Order: sequence, then C-alpha cells, then structure tokens
Amino acid sequence: MSAPATARRAVAAAVVGNVLEWYDFAVYGYVAAIIGRTFFPTGDATTELLASFGAFGVGFLARPLGGIVIGRIGDVRGRKTALLLTIFLMAGGTALVGLIPTYGRIGMAAPLLVVLARLVQGFSAGGEWGGSTAFIVEWAPEGRRGFYGSLQQCSVAGGLLLGSGTSALLTTVLAPQAMETWGWRVLFLLGGLLGPVGLWMRRGIEETPAYVSVRESEDRTDLEADRRAGGSVSEGSTRATHPVILAGRAFGFTILWTVSYYIFLNYMPTFVATYGHLTEAQALWSNTLGIVVLVVAIPLMGTLSDRVGRRPLLLLCCAAFVVSPWPVATLLVAGPPFAAVVALQLGLGAIIALFSGAGPAAIAEIFPTRSRSTWMTTGYALAVAIFGGFAPTIATWLIRATGSPVAWVYYVMAAAMVSGVVIWRLEETAHRPLA
Repeated sequence: MSAPATARRAVAAAVVGNVLEWYDFAVYGYVAAIIGRTFFPTGDATTELLASFGAFGVGFLARPLGGIVIGRIGDVRGRKTALLLTIFLMAGGTALVGLIPTYGRIGMAAPLLVVLARLVQGFSAGGEWGGSTAFIVEWAPEGRRGFYGSLQQCSVAGGLLLGSGTSALLTTVLAPQAMETWGWRVLFLLGGLLGPVGLWMRRGIEETPAYVSVRESEDRTDLEADRRAGGSVSEGSTRATHPVILAGRAFGFTILWTVSYYIFLNYMPTFVATYGHLTEAQALWSNTLGIVVLVVAIPLMGTLSDRVGRRPLLLLCCAAFVVSPWPVATLLVAGPPFAAVVALQLGLGAIIALFSGAGPAAIAEIFPTRSRSTWMTTGYALAVAIFGGFAPTIATWLIRATGSPVAWVYYVMAAAMVSGVVIWRLEETAHRPLA
C-alpha cells in the first residue's frame, strides 16, 4: 500500500473511532434532565438537573489522569496502543450507564454507579483527545496539517451530532413516558454496541512516521527536536521544566475551546427548552442543525489555516465570543420562533468552527513529537476538567444565584478573553515543519 493510501486509511480509522468515542461521552448531556429524575430524584427540577450535570462534570475530573496515563502510553508504547485502550474503556462506561437500575430500585447505589461510569468515560476521553490529535496531525503531509488536524475536531463534532441527532429522533418518535422509562437507555446501549466497531477499525492501523522516526532517534536528536519546537534550552536545564511550560500554554489555549463546546453544543438544548419556550424535541433539533454547520465548516477552516495561519482564525473566534454571547442569550430568552433559534445556533456553529478548524494543528505544533501525546493531553485535559466539564453546572448555578437566565454569558466572555491573550502571545507555526 502506498504512503498516501496508508495515511488515509490510518486517519479514517482514527476519525471513525473518534466519532463513536465522542458520541458515547456527549450523549449524557442531551438527556441530563431525564437522568436527573431517574438517578437523583429530589422533587425539585433544578436540583435534579444540578445533580445530573454534576455527575456529568465528574467525568471530566478523570480526564487529566487519563490524559497523563494514556498520553504516556501513547509516547512510550505508541499512538495505536493508546487509541485501542481508549475506545475499549469508553464503550464499557457507556454501556454501564444504560444498564444501571433506577434510584427507586437500588437507592444510593444508582447515582454512585452513574458517577463510576462517568469516571471511566472521563479517563478514556482524557487519553482519546490527545492521542487522536497527535496521531492524525503526525500523519499529515507538510502544508496540510491544518486540514488533517481539523478532521479530529470534525470527528468530535460528528460524535456530538450523532448523539444530538439520535436523541432528537428518539424524543420525537417516542411518547414522553416511553422516553422517560426506557428510551434514553437505548442511546447508551447503542454506544456500547458501536464500540467494537471502532476497536476493529483501529486494530489494523500503523504507527505514525513521525513517532517511528523519533523512537528510533538518539537522545541528542530528541534534545535538538525540543530546541526547535520550544526555543533555546541549555544542556543543564531539566527536561521537566520545558514541557510543563508548553503544557501551560496548551491549558490557556484550550479554555475558550472547551467552554464554547460544552455551553453552546451540550448545555444549549437544556437552556433553550427551559428558557426559550421550545419543546425538548425542538431544542434538540435546533442544536443538531447547529452542529451540522460545525461539522461542515471545520475542515474548511482547517484548510484556510494552512494558507493564512492559525492565529488569525483563533483570535477572530475569541473576539466573536467576547461580543456575541450577551445578544444571543438575550434573544433566546425573549422566546423567538423556532426558525430564529435555528439561525442563532447555525451562527454559533460557524464561530466555533473558526477555533475547531485551526485548533488541533495549532495545539499539536506547540509540542515536540517525543512528548506530544503526554503533555498536550495533560494541558488540554486539565483545562477541560476545570472549565468545560462543569460548564453546564456553572451555567445552571449562575442562573439560580443571580436570578438572571443570561448570567452564564459572562463565563463565556471571560474564557474568550483569557484564551485570546494566550493565543496572541503564541508564535505562528502553520508554515514550520513539525518538530
């Protein structure tokens, strides 16, 4: 098989597996209200939703640990080994959620099992994101890392789309009582069944040429690669200091990325159904259509970043999320018609695509190949755990604490400003060889 054909096959396997991984991880958010009533019953809808989103956020606490452990496996044992492990764990955690008896049947064991399942999913997701990003970018030909890297985010959005679309379909065709009692379980059991498909596809992939080359090189070559990627490093300096600084940059880089995803693509159906006067089905369909735009636009933005650079697109996204959240939220709570909500979510999907198209290549280019999987995943996963995983919980709490349904916009705007400062200080890496 020719090198381009091998690359296409490897990237296709990573992308399909990634879609299934992120379907599994994200589908929880689309039925969070039902999960709250099923496993965290209190009689108060807001408290149940807070508990449900709290369990959703707990999964993110395991992501840094998964990023460190599985990321290290990816750097030592290979990207392929790490990707096989992540999809196995994710499928198991997802199937577990679908099989847990209700609180009414087993009491406190039910919410504890939900938390355990989310921890397994979070551990898997922590390794999946960095492992798949490193794998795909390292297979990219020179001058096309933006496009190839964007396929990673396209597959993440594809997983969200599959979860949102399947949830919308079931909510539409099933009676509310059926959805409440057993329909939501179908979403999780389907994810568990799809896991072996991704596992089978990934078994046949090869290691990336960049990883193989680095693993065969001598320590001095590794040190020179570090110098090219991160600037001058003296022979006497410790290797631990240098990647930690790079991981810190990845951490700040990721804040807006994760907040925008989990507010506008995961929390938004709940927000629109609660405050925008739409039905749950309408809220899910409008969210699904917004994700369709995101999936289509991401590779276009990735290709554009190969031409104009990563920083212009990333900074434009940051600026847009400083100025747009307030008017968008104000319009949504005014109770606009369904078509207007769809238009707003289409626009949000296009804005997020600016970051998601350029982001994977840009964050991967911060790190040298020899430590990319470990340290990129660690910086990214910490930011997601702190700022993204609890974004729906924070949004719900801000609304309750202030009495204003648009209070969550300040969280998004602050995230945009922090990431904007970090990105402004980064060098443009689009046209440099991958270290």
